[in-house]
Amino acid sequence: MVSRPHLIHERPAFGIDEVMVGTELVPVREEVAHSTPFSTLLPFAKDVDEPQPKVLLVTALAGHFTTLQRSTVRSLSADHNVYVTDWINARDVGIEHGTSGLDDYISQVITFLEFMGPGSHLMSVCQPCPASLAAAVMAATDNPAQPRSLILMAGPVDTRVSPTKVNELAHSRPLQWFEDNVITTVPLRYPGALRRVYCGFLQLSGFMFMNLERHVKQHIELYSHLVRADYDEARAIEDFYDEYLAVLDMPSEFYLQTIDRVFQRELLAQGALTWRGQPVEPAAIEWTGLLSIEGEKDDVCGVGQTMAAQGLCSGIRPSKKRHHLQPGVGDYGVFSGSKWEAQAYPIVRNFIAANDLG
Repeated sequence: MVSRPHLIHERPAFGIDEVMVGTELVPVREEVAHSTPFSTLLPFAKDVDEPQPKVLLVTALAGHFTTLQRSTVRSLSADHNVYVTDWINARDVGIEHGTSGLDDYISQVITFLEFMGPGSHLMSVCQPCPASLAAAVMAATDNPAQPRSLILMAGPVDTRVSPTKVNELAHSRPLQWFEDNVITTVPLRYPGALRRVYCGFLQLSGFMFMNLERHVKQHIELYSHLVRADYDEARAIEDFYDEYLAVLDMPSEFYLQTIDRVFQRELLAQGALTWRGQPVEPAAIEWTGLLSIEGEKDDVCGVGQTMAAQGLCSGIRPSKKRHHLQPGVGDYGVFSGSKWEAQAYPIVRNFIAANDLG
C-alpha cells in the first residue's frame, strides 16, 4: 500500500487492441498520422466494411497523459474513425523546437482537422474546450475542414459562471505569482533540458488535495478489498491510480497563457480572444452542430461554464444545438465510467450521426 503511490513519467499504453463493431470484434491499430515536436495525431485504425464518421478527440494538456481518456477512446472507436491528440511530455522536447503557447495549441487542432480533411467532427474534453471553440476561426475563413459537429464536454468556456475552487485559485493571485511559484526548469538529464515547464506532479497535487478525503477513502477501500480477497474490486482501484499518477510536464507559456486568457481575463467569453492577431468569433460558426455536456457534481468545471458556448455560438440555428447535464457525475465521470457509457455516449453518438450527412 505504501509503495503504490509513485509517479509515472512515461505515457502508459492505451491497450485498445480490439473493439466491438456491431456484433463483430474488430482489431484496432494505433498509428501515427501526423506529428509535431509537441504532439502526435494518433488514429485508432480498424478495417470495417462501412465507413464511419471521422472524429478528432482533443484531449487535455493538464498534467495527465492522453491515456486518462482511454474509456472515451474505446467508446468512440466502436462507431467512429477516431483520431486523438497525443501530447508529448514537455520535459522531453528539446529547446531547439521553440515554445508552445495557447495559439500554437489552437494551430495544432486546426492543422489536425485539415490533415483529416472535410467532414470530420471535433470532440473536446475538459481544459481544451475553449481552444477547440477558438477553432471557430476556420468558419470565419470558410475553411473546408471546419468540423461538421463540435462536442464540448466539461470545459471552462466561461469561468464566470458557477466558479469552482479551480477558478477561485486562478483569480486569487496575479499571473506573476504563478510564474514565480509553479514554473520550473527541466534538469539537464532530460532531452528538454533548460525548458521552462509546469510540472505535472504539481497540478496532480492540487487536484488531489481538492478531494483529499475521497482519495483517502479510495485507498481504505483498496485495503479492505485486499483483506477480503476481493481482487477484482481492488484491481479496479489500482488501475485507476496507475493511470491517475502518470503525469507529464506542460510548456510554461501554454500554462501561463491559459491562466491569463481563459481563467483570469475570460477573453473568449467576453468576445476579446484572438488567435495570431485574428479575432476569434464563435458567432461565425453557422452549419456546425453544437453539443455541450456537463456533470451535475463537477467541482472542477462548474455547471453552466460549458453551456455558455451555446450563447456564444449565436450563428448556429437552435435545431443544431443540444445541451446535456449528466446527473450524478463529477468531472471525470463526464467522459469515463458506467454513466458515460450508458447515458452520455449514446447522446454523443447520435448527435454525430445526425450531423454527418454533409
